[in-house]
Amino acid sequence: MTAMRSLILAAILGALAIGAATVFVLTRTPAPLQETQNAAPATSIDEADVLPTTPAPTFDIVRIDPAGTAVIAGRGVPGWTLSILGDGESIAETDIDERGEWVIIINEPLPAGSLQLSLQMQSEHGDTLFSEQTVLVSIPASRDEIPLVVITRPGQPSEVRQGPDLGISTGPLSLETVDYDDNGAVIFAGRATPGSRVRVLANGAIVGESAATEDGRWSLRAAESLAPGVYDLQIDMLSIDGQVEAVIALPFERVAPENVQLGEGRVVVQPGNSLWRIARSVYGEGLRYTVIYRANQDQIRDPDLIYPGQVFSTPSQGDLPEDINQGG
Repeated sequence: MTAMRSLILAAILGALAIGAATVFVLTRTPAPLQETQNAAPATSIDEADVLPTTPAPTFDIVRIDPAGTAVIAGRGVPGWTLSILGDGESIAETDIDERGEWVIIINEPLPAGSLQLSLQMQSEHGDTLFSEQTVLVSIPASRDEIPLVVITRPGQPSEVRQGPDLGISTGPLSLETVDYDDNGAVIFAGRATPGSRVRVLANGAIVGESAATEDGRWSLRAAESLAPGVYDLQIDMLSIDGQVEAVIALPFERVAPENVQLGEGRVVVQPGNSLWRIARSVYGEGLRYTVIYRANQDQIRDPDLIYPGQVFSTPSQGDLPEDINQGG
């Protein structure tokens, strides 16, 4: 599960989030059935009916200050115990109240660097549910910037909740994330005036349209309609009567689905990213941008010219050349 952490956080920090989300599944060991003569096996309500229909726990609020202390809240099943997992290990827990709500205040600062948060919910009978959502956090070592907080969910665009720089914007229109889903389809997402229409074009051809929700979020999935290649991407915000009210234009590279290969050690370049920013997120300092450049020279013709949508390899700390590790 931690494999997707470095992918999304490295690509978004200083710009926005991507969404290659980790899947959490319902886990339970079923009780063995006991057959009795002339009688059907007995089935308890808890075992057969509750878990398959019980909603997974969710995050509603995730606020983390530069020092690393946090206020996290969400929803779950009344009476169950809720645990927050950091990279798979429990870091805090509480009981869910009768309204199905929970709040946890973390006073012990979270560690600097990348952290993946998820939820585990357990009943008094030991039944366990994990969250579908994953919260990806990046806390600067300097502790002088607002940490990046991104909520992801399988098959959905990533949602940036806080961060130092949330993508590219023009007035009320913004492009916050460029994601690839499990099938290699591109997902664009951002913000716009609630109720407005958002139109995405590539080289002047319409890719699709989407409506901004009541909270001002929009997303658009482009699959077969966008072939691999480099495009001039344009995003328009349209009023109710069809007038263009805001425009964002930027270069974009759509990677072939078979070349996406999302996972640990891979990042998707986001609008506003630079090799410096990606290196600062992955390795802790921007000077190591040369490591990413060396590992992706087949894609990078100019270190100052990279395109949103490109997928880069990021060697692990252990694979860095000795001169890089020593600061040379």
